[in-house]
Amino acid sequence: MNDVVTQVIVVAVLLIVVIFVIVVIAKSIRIIPQANAGIVERLGRYHKTLMPGLNVIVPFIDRLRPLIDLREQVVSFPPQPVITEDNLVVSIDTVVFFQVTDARAATYEIANYLGAVEQLATTTLRNVVGGLNLEEALTSRDEINGQLRIVLDEATGKWGIRVSRVELKAIDPPTSIQDSMEKQMRAERERRAVILTAEGTKQAQILEAEGTRQAEILRAEGDAKAQVLRADGEAQAITTVFGAIHAGNPDNLLLAYQYLQTLPKLAEGSANKLWVIPSELTEALKGIGQAFADRGAAAAGGAPGAAGVTGPGGSGAAGSGAPGGGTPRVPAAPATTPAPPAPPASAPPAPADPEGSATIGGDAATGSGDAGAGPAPQ
Repeated sequence: MNDVVTQVIVVAVLLIVVIFVIVVIAKSIRIIPQANAGIVERLGRYHKTLMPGLNVIVPFIDRLRPLIDLREQVVSFPPQPVITEDNLVVSIDTVVFFQVTDARAATYEIANYLGAVEQLATTTLRNVVGGLNLEEALTSRDEINGQLRIVLDEATGKWGIRVSRVELKAIDPPTSIQDSMEKQMRAERERRAVILTAEGTKQAQILEAEGTRQAEILRAEGDAKAQVLRADGEAQAITTVFGAIHAGNPDNLLLAYQYLQTLPKLAEGSANKLWVIPSELTEALKGIGQAFADRGAAAAGGAPGAAGVTGPGGSGAAGSGAPGGGTPRVPAAPATTPAPPAPPASAPPAPADPEGSATIGGDAATGSGDAGAGPAPQ
């Protein structure tokens, strides 16, 4: 019986020793996660800082405080009312980016570093924005962020905290001020739109006027060159025709015939209601008749005066200019050319025959005429 009791006591002691050893080992070994740090206090006093990994401490003597996160943290603070220089109350939301660099200082230098950062950011923000008016506060966010970061970083350095960035998340002015700002901005944008429209219209009109001026100049230059070339062409044509006429040496018959061919053109067109036969027509017909008479006399007698007709007062020859007392009449050839409407005023008259004084005159429609006789003989 005593042996059994002894064995039970021994087993219980062994169990107690095993449990104690397990507890001691569990208390001695501490595993710290990455990006965390642990503060060890020995008998209530700071002993060391445990780094990430496997660490051994003395159980029942050393005490491990709660772990501290060494990663960069982002804290968004609630909106804070801030009075600007022009006595307007605006609500500003801030966001602070900070990181614990010294776990010991963050544990023993400040009781609550999160609350301390929040209060420090609020007071610093009021000091910075209080020296600016509303417009400057709305347009100077980068400057405000820089000043807040510098002040917070200096103040939190002894706490083992590094402030990397401070951002203003929102700046909300009062509702009445927002309405006024919107109206002002709308008016400013409308003014800029009107100015830009006017400038665009001005530039368009300037460009249009410049284009019109250049077009008129080019058109005038083209017309001038065209007129010069046209005048040169007409001059060359006149020179060529004039040289061809003089080189061909035309007689009076050809010139009169060309004159008669030009006359029908006067009657062309529906607007010609009335046209007048000029006096040069009779002169042209006289020239043609005289030419035919001269050629007929030359073919019949071969000498002037052979075809003369004796009048009652004497005798004379047509085209010879011999004296006679009568008035001989030479029948004209039948007219083969119809009466033209009207010759141009500039048509040259047929020249008189220098060989004799007899001429042929008469009606252009019938072709008949009288042969003039020279003076009667003495």
